[in-house]
Amino acid sequence: MTGPNPNIKHPIPMHPRVGFLKGLVSAPNIEVGDFTYYDDPDGPDKFAERCVLHHYPFIGDKLIIGKFCAIAEGARFIMNGANHAMSGFSTYPFNIFGHGWEEGFDPKTWAKEIRGDTVVGNDVWIGMDAVIMPGVTIGHGAIVAAKSVVTHDVPAYAIVAGNAAKVVKMRFDDKTIRRLLMACWWNWPVDKIGRNLDAIRGADIARLEAAV
Repeated sequence: MTGPNPNIKHPIPMHPRVGFLKGLVSAPNIEVGDFTYYDDPDGPDKFAERCVLHHYPFIGDKLIIGKFCAIAEGARFIMNGANHAMSGFSTYPFNIFGHGWEEGFDPKTWAKEIRGDTVVGNDVWIGMDAVIMPGVTIGHGAIVAAKSVVTHDVPAYAIVAGNAAKVVKMRFDDKTIRRLLMACWWNWPVDKIGRNLDAIRGADIARLEAAV
């Protein structure tokens, strides 16, 4: 049970709407782990262009997505290039239009709004039309409900929903979550994952730990 090749762009025959992003995304400022997929009826090939917005290399921020994530149609990652300086009376970006408006602009006023990398952990499910704001970290095993707007970090194995997204439920109790994070099954060799799918898909933490 070796599983599919994580570098295949379209892993499901006759179902081109699903794509493994590792083989589809070439942007140097986007990192995607093995087996993470995007599902879109128009095709997953344009994920970086359609779903990762205002992501400019000169800013230096990265979108980092872990392994075994499921990203639904219309999910959007808003990156730091969307931010405007907010220290003055107006947030209008006069300087980018030039013709003298750039004079006197202090880049530090804009740089203060940079919130760092956006990081999605392993085994995360992001629902349809969810929006992830700049600098957010989504913990391992979390679920982001459809149409949620994520403005703050999401704990591991939390379910968040709403605008702004809030934790509505934890998937497991604290002890189980700690044990799951210790097991880190997503870092196992693929053949080991294949041999232990029943434990990974099931809800028997002791069985999963025994495989470690």
